[in-house]
Amino acid sequence: MKRQHSSHAAAHGGAESCIALIDARFLAWLQGQTEGGQDNARLHLHGLLSNALSHNGLDLNLRRVYWYSDTPDEQAVDAQITRAVLPHSQDGGLSMLRALGADLKRLAERGACAHLLVGSDDERLISLIDEAQLHGVAVHLLADEASRNMSQLNRDDPGWARLLSQADHRVVLGAQAMREGGSRHASSMHAVPAIDPEQLREQLNTVINTWWADEPEDLREELREELQNTRGIPQEVDRQLLLGVRRVLERALSFQEKKLLREMVRELVLGPQAAQASAVDHAE
Repeated sequence: MKRQHSSHAAAHGGAESCIALIDARFLAWLQGQTEGGQDNARLHLHGLLSNALSHNGLDLNLRRVYWYSDTPDEQAVDAQITRAVLPHSQDGGLSMLRALGADLKRLAERGACAHLLVGSDDERLISLIDEAQLHGVAVHLLADEASRNMSQLNRDDPGWARLLSQADHRVVLGAQAMREGGSRHASSMHAVPAIDPEQLREQLNTVINTWWADEPEDLREELREELQNTRGIPQEVDRQLLLGVRRVLERALSFQEKKLLREMVRELVLGPQAAQASAVDHAE
């Protein structure tokens, strides 16, 4: 494996080799774009990712990109391989997880590169990333600005924080990297349409009420007791609700939207006054 990595580096002026595995849906969310707007993103993806690596102190030779998308296109982009996956709304991201995970495993086992750059927010990748690292590969994860404050992120989004904590480096896709790497296609991208706050709250409320109606009374009582002693919500409940919301909205929630979702869950389970009092107690 070391000989392979050394030969890759020697061939490119000393820069070690890197292969990127990018979930198109996640990158769309990370950039604040609609997934459909990613049709032209692949043409400039190499530059975008290379700039992100450089701005995060990683001097790497990005050799290839694997692109996991449920949107077919007829583009043939050099050094990019497209993997067709099912829409997240159909299977909760399972086909993407399997496809990306299988490539991650094979690349690590075969010593195909010294570094892997992964763009996904699926916490189920943790064990696969760990296995790749045990094979001697450095695994880096694309992230947003929130990852610069991991202590806060652990409180706001513990699942995302756990995944990012597994990375050798968190590659923050900041504004500068996006400007330099993706400015050429910015005009062709379509921002996510602004959603009315009341409409969003109504959609979240529908998902939460459906979940709550299906909960047996004994589990409801257990949850009430647990929420009185914590400021968040249990991981399994959080994951179930986030999956339900993603199926309805057909996109991932922003961190602020996730925060709103969790606040609404606490209000439903504990009642508005009790939820507010509990949050204040645990903030002190």
